[in-house]
Amino acid sequence: MADARETLHIDAPAELVYDLVSDLPRMGEWSPECERVVWRAGATFAEPGASFIGHNRAGTIRWITFGTVTAAERGRALAFDIYVGPVQVSRWEYFFVPDPDGQGCTVAEQWTDRRSALQRNLADRVVGNRFQRNRTGITQTLAALKRVAEAHHHHHGR
Repeated sequence: MADARETLHIDAPAELVYDLVSDLPRMGEWSPECERVVWRAGATFAEPGASFIGHNRAGTIRWITFGTVTAAERGRALAFDIYVGPVQVSRWEYFFVPDPDGQGCTVAEQWTDRRSALQRNLADRVVGNRFQRNRTGITQTLAALKRVAEAHHHHHGR
């Protein structure tokens, strides 16, 4: 069960929106906390097993996470697990549901906390309540994605 989940309708095809989200080095354009993502270990695109490094920031605090893509189905779903060192701390998932006419889609973004109670307690003291931060962050991420996807879709025609 996800700990935070939001959905948003986007007036652009599911494949186009998926292509934006799955281009993980662009994550800094949508996410308020992730500044940038760099592929690692030879990965160049989202496919199961591809790994990346996330550079994150909350106020003056910066940290690095390691991610592994667990699902990548164009126009349908993208998921990745996030680690701090060897410990999995979360799973992020995106689901894309096309409208019947294929012109738009509903995107769901969800976050599942995988931290122990101790890890949660320590981290929350440093960066604040993760549940609330992520709920707000998801809303901001989806809104930014909607702006870019719709502008791209309308600019390049239907």
